Amino acid sequence: MPSSPAELLSEQPGADVELVLAWHHGDARAAIATLLEDCRHLRQQMALTEASSSVGFTRGWRPAYERP
Repeated sequence: MPSSPAELLSEQPGADVELVLAWHHGDARAAIATLLEDCRHLRQQMALTEASSSVGFTRGWRPAYERP
């Protein structure tokens, strides 16, 4: 069984919204809070990766914290 709503996500964004809301029993505030916490966690993981990877290892790639 999935441990978070993110593990249920598909390639269909509309369906994903319904899955996330269903996971939180229709509580939109709880769904938003969970998604924001996921974003915060992923940003921390990106910062750790950036600090521990050399430019040569990533062939010049640097993480972008904002979507283009």
